Amino acid sequence: MSVLAKLKEENNEFSRWRRHIHQHPETAFEEVLTSDYVAELLETWGVEIHRGMAKTAVVGIIKGKKGTSKRGLGLRADLDALNIREETNVKHCSKHDGKMHACGHDGHTAMLLAATKHLAQTRDFDGTVYAIFQPAEEGGGGGNVMVQEGFFKKFPCEAVFGMHNWPWLPAGTFAICEGPMTASTDTFELKVLGKGGHAAFPHTTIDPVVCAAQIVTALQHIVSRNVDPADSAVISVCKFQAGTKSLNVVPESVDLGGTVRAFKPETRKKLEEKLRQVVKSVAEAFGAQVEVKWNIGYPSVVNTAKETEFARQVAADVVGKDKVLPFTPTMGGEDFAYFLQACPGAYIALGQGKTDKDPGLHSPHYDFNDEVLPVGAAYWVRMAETWLKAK
Repeated sequence: MSVLAKLKEENNEFSRWRRHIHQHPETAFEEVLTSDYVAELLETWGVEIHRGMAKTAVVGIIKGKKGTSKRGLGLRADLDALNIREETNVKHCSKHDGKMHACGHDGHTAMLLAATKHLAQTRDFDGTVYAIFQPAEEGGGGGNVMVQEGFFKKFPCEAVFGMHNWPWLPAGTFAICEGPMTASTDTFELKVLGKGGHAAFPHTTIDPVVCAAQIVTALQHIVSRNVDPADSAVISVCKFQAGTKSLNVVPESVDLGGTVRAFKPETRKKLEEKLRQVVKSVAEAFGAQVEVKWNIGYPSVVNTAKETEFARQVAADVVGKDKVLPFTPTMGGEDFAYFLQACPGAYIALGQGKTDKDPGLHSPHYDFNDEVLPVGAAYWVRMAETWLKAK
């Protein structure tokens, strides 16, 4: 019997774990109940655990049958939920008002739990598998915290692999690409400072609203005229706050904010430089001033060549070559990037089988497809057994 067939027989149990986690969502660095639940299951299966990194991380340590090889492999899942009020109306709906697993991290955790249970029972590999249950992927940078706290020194890995559910792929398929999978996720905040006054006498003011409007327009030309058309980048202004309830008052200032995304480090750097230059120049032209705050976000997830090909082959071994698809890099962000900056590895997408009309990631209506839990778990198992093949 194949690993996938065996795991499919156990999917009721995996679904029960996933739905329990879904009912008890916790956000960045507050995943106390979730990490306790994960640790308790791991200990039940005789898995050695390490806790305390990044506050709520859990690392399961599974040694192969021989237990002599120093080789190590990392498999990572994320634990955290989002600050979203759930509107799915499913029986396992969130019990924590204003929080929900709207990105499928409950499924990621359940799949790695399923794989860890199987690996702990069979141990058909030579070396050590590190099952990484990481907190705070959604904006908290838990992956970066774990790396900075010495994860790879404490748990030496030859490679590290990650996986994310993807609603817009057929259920049970995989997709991957070499190089960038996701974009960097920097943000900016601008305060345009003018001179307020009576709207009937605009010549006595320095209107920050008009200035800010021109800044928004000018920012839209940075990508089209400074980034190679063969490359990709995004600048989106997502906040424009100005004025009061008084409709005859020119305000003193306007607040703008948004996100800047790129695949290449050099493009990322150029976008920051150009943004600062453009907003300053426009403000000066209007006689206004502008304060710029640049917030460094996640780097781009960049899959290394050897590990990408390995992941592709493992996925094909699980579901068949025809169900392993090319992945089009996304402008979304992912803090698995920090693991890949410190260690070779690859990140893969697992199809959920939803359509464009169905709710996507970060929707209050989103729910993970339990039918693909065995597929993701089988991928992890075969990855460990293939990379750390027992001789």
